[in-house]
Amino acid sequence: MVKNENRSPRIKHVSWGRLEVEGRAEPYKDAKLFPGGSREWNWRETGTNHVPGIQQSDVQELLDHGAQIVVLSRGMKECLEVPRETLEFLKGRQIEAHVLPTAKAVQLYNQLAVNKPVGGVFHTTC
Repeated sequence: MVKNENRSPRIKHVSWGRLEVEGRAEPYKDAKLFPGGSREWNWRETGTNHVPGIQQSDVQELLDHGAQIVVLSRGMKECLEVPRETLEFLKGRQIEAHVLPTAKAVQLYNQLAVNKPVGGVFHTTC
């Protein structure tokens, strides 16, 4: 896990199967980024799969670290779903959520990370 006070780490590079994050020597395949750090996103922890997609428990950790905006990456070819329940969960907590293909998700995340407590889950393949 990478920590740097409460600033959300920037993404230095994204390509198929590779996400390079500031403060981390090795790239991730899938990752969670949040104010103060980042870590590998292991889908098996929450039973995530392409369908039904990103679970409430996948985003809860971002909120626990202080994210007030969340960026959800659907993968390079948008194969990863985001169920309505996950979006309703965020809305109910007054968390602004953005659902985008990975390249656009990275771009938006980096823009927001300049001055906002943003979190994101990033899938770098399909």
